[in-house]
Amino acid sequence: MSVLTPELLDRIRSRAAGYDRDNAFFTEDLEELRAAGYLAPRSLLETARDQRLLAAYAPATALGVNMHLIWIGVARVLHDRGDTSLDWMLEDAANGELFAFAISEGGNDLVLWDSLVEVERVDGGFAFTGTKVFTSLSPAWTRLGIFGKQTTGEGTEGGPRLVHGFLRRETPVTPIAGVTTLSDWNTLGMRATQSNTTRLDHAVVPDADVSRFLPVGPNGNPFVFGIFSNFLLLMGSVYAGIADRGLELAVAAAHGRTSLKNAGASYAQDPDIRWRVADAALALDGLRPELEGLASDVDTLVDYGGNWFRYLTGAKHRSTEAARYVVDQAMRTAGGSGYSASGELARLQRDVLAGIYHPSDTESIHSTVAGALLGPLA
Repeated sequence: MSVLTPELLDRIRSRAAGYDRDNAFFTEDLEELRAAGYLAPRSLLETARDQRLLAAYAPATALGVNMHLIWIGVARVLHDRGDTSLDWMLEDAANGELFAFAISEGGNDLVLWDSLVEVERVDGGFAFTGTKVFTSLSPAWTRLGIFGKQTTGEGTEGGPRLVHGFLRRETPVTPIAGVTTLSDWNTLGMRATQSNTTRLDHAVVPDADVSRFLPVGPNGNPFVFGIFSNFLLLMGSVYAGIADRGLELAVAAAHGRTSLKNAGASYAQDPDIRWRVADAALALDGLRPELEGLASDVDTLVDYGGNWFRYLTGAKHRSTEAARYVVDQAMRTAGGSGYSASGELARLQRDVLAGIYHPSDTESIHSTVAGALLGPLA
């Protein structure tokens, strides 16, 4: 049974506007979610359902927590397939530690397949130097997943390799040599995530906390599958939750507006508005079976082989695009009142736009799927 009780969700919703207005981290939400056991490991299907529900109440809180849940999901995917190398993450999560992603890099459109961060072998570990952007949970993480490229030294005899590992700090304010978090998060939406830039200057990951050595370029390693499956499905679930709330607000707006042209009748009686709300619902209805079906398939070890990337990226793509459409229809249904900067619907409109920036982007999805179906460009 979900720990997201109606009372907890109502408190979380009550704080969302303030976090957005003040460009502040969701500290109180995180404390309540941790106390309720929300950070603990569970199945991907359960997590996806909960994240969709949470996002309907506070999109930025859900998106921020997503990063922790993705890492825990990676460890769970590996464990379920007989690889216990990341079981320590499951134990840490159960004990309240908070994991975060430092994966994205400005100018690196290959995402996981390459890195601009330099890695060198040092005594007892690997030193990382470079810049990571969009580090959600910056004010609160205690375990930070990073990766970079090692081009020389032991292990690179066959060419450069990607080194994945984790930085640890005992508390969110514990300094780590070579790690600087900037206070540069001032975005249009998803403001409470506080996804600040992280600068690495010879930041050392000990050997014991190195999680993977992988080749540069695409590969089907289970570690990578764990990242893709959890990231894409949980991201899609967050945006589906935004769409759920957008549709609720559209229905409420249609009933709440009256038309002088139609003798004071509510807009819920207007044929054009009725079509608009219905079309939004039709766009939304296809997301649940797709997201939950694929999450269940990951949990039950279904093997789609080379089609997994197409299915996972397609689910994320359809969720973010459908969410943008639903919220747009809600804005049109609400009329001028929806344009109020302090209103929830306007905040949803700003938050939902973030979906176009999460990997994999629309261009890369279409390019990869076309390549798989039609072969490479001549």
